[in-house]
Amino acid sequence: MAQRGNQQDSKRLSCSLCLDLLKDPVTIPCGHNYCMNCIKGFWDEEEKNKKIHSCHHCRKAFIPKPVLEKNTMLAALVEQLKKTGLQAAPADHCYAGPEDVDEHKGHETVPAAAERTEKQKELEVRRLNIQQRIQEREKDVKLLQQEVEAINGSADKAVEDSEKMFTELIRLIQKRSSDVKQQVRSQQETEVSRVKELQEKLEQEIAELKRKDGELEQLSHTEDHNQFLHNYPSLSALSESTHSSSINIHPLRYFEDVTAAVSETRDKLQDILREEWTNISRVVTMVDVLLSPPQPEPKTRDEFLKYSRAITLDPNTANTHLLLSERNRKVTFKEQQQSYSDHPDRFLPCWQVLSKESLTRRCYWEVKWKGKVYVAVSYKNISRAGRLNDCVFGLNYKSWALSCDSKSYKFFYNKVQTELSGPEASTLGVYLDNRAGILSFYSVSETMTLLHRVQTTFTQPLYAGLMLFERGDTADFIKLK
Repeated sequence: MAQRGNQQDSKRLSCSLCLDLLKDPVTIPCGHNYCMNCIKGFWDEEEKNKKIHSCHHCRKAFIPKPVLEKNTMLAALVEQLKKTGLQAAPADHCYAGPEDVDEHKGHETVPAAAERTEKQKELEVRRLNIQQRIQEREKDVKLLQQEVEAINGSADKAVEDSEKMFTELIRLIQKRSSDVKQQVRSQQETEVSRVKELQEKLEQEIAELKRKDGELEQLSHTEDHNQFLHNYPSLSALSESTHSSSINIHPLRYFEDVTAAVSETRDKLQDILREEWTNISRVVTMVDVLLSPPQPEPKTRDEFLKYSRAITLDPNTANTHLLLSERNRKVTFKEQQQSYSDHPDRFLPCWQVLSKESLTRRCYWEVKWKGKVYVAVSYKNISRAGRLNDCVFGLNYKSWALSCDSKSYKFFYNKVQTELSGPEASTLGVYLDNRAGILSFYSVSETMTLLHRVQTTFTQPLYAGLMLFERGDTADFIKLK
């Protein structure tokens, strides 16, 4: 009976949060008792969740937050209870001693209350973790819903704006069609009027000549010689024609040249639309919501090689002093110009060439170089002719370039030059993460040494570029396994 009483006392002197005997006991305004650290922790958690301070046992709320002071009387009772050697255990969870179970004699036993206390602590920790994960997931769900709304809104606006612009293009084409039709009809009316005017004058002249011919025929039948001689001078005189003796007719083409001109314009528009549609389609496919955190940048060459990208050069972009070989993976500077056909994508004033492939997402490639070479990335719409600043890699905001020669490395962007230091190597590695806006250049030998790293925002697909300077310069995109 004394043991039962002590157990009931331990229940009254236990904390309902940790289920152990009270440590630094405090009594809150509703009359329930807690360990000071337990109730403080409970209220701290409520503050994080923006909840009102309350009693864990009866859920009564307190405004403002109660001031906690140690209950000395309870502390003394707890100390006295500890001297009995008993721990807090609720009455309905009393454990049986070894004398109550002969069948477990010799076994190690753990009091149920003590075990429950430990498990209860674990339970509370697990609940806190679960609640925290719930809050995090609810936040993620809300963010994803916002992302869905943003995607839908952006897509709707893109469709609306695209339709407006294509409608403007259609209207412009229709207007030009109407203008051509009006010009043709106007010119048709002018030319027909000129021809008819000339035709009427010629018909009048024909009628006059016929009349004169009839008079002369009648005079030829006159038997009176004197009358013949008298009338002949006036009848034989002919007025001089105001028109040439013959009409020069142009080849029967007339407005066929207009048709040819319109056909040529149509073909050019089709080529532009075909090329730009490829670009538009590529930009559309680049839209990708990043639902997971950005992956870290590779550290070792093996990690970089996971993103290796085969790159070939576009002959239509190569300056005429650049010779492409090895299936358009290698470029060599030649003093003698190459017999390339004219192409709007060809670099004219600078000895440069771009890749065929656009570089999206994460990719890595290596360039083996000799002489002096610019290894670059560039937007496709970089200028191909005109001012050097608009064309040369690194001298404008549309391209980034690293200069390699036997003396030094330099980085160029928008006419800003950055001197670099690093071990000389004949191989340069380039790592690009288009979405993360990362562009890194590495000196590659037995190890990889970072030469320069760019963190920016790329607004278009990028293309690999090379620039050479004099005879003997070469650059080769290495085949990576």
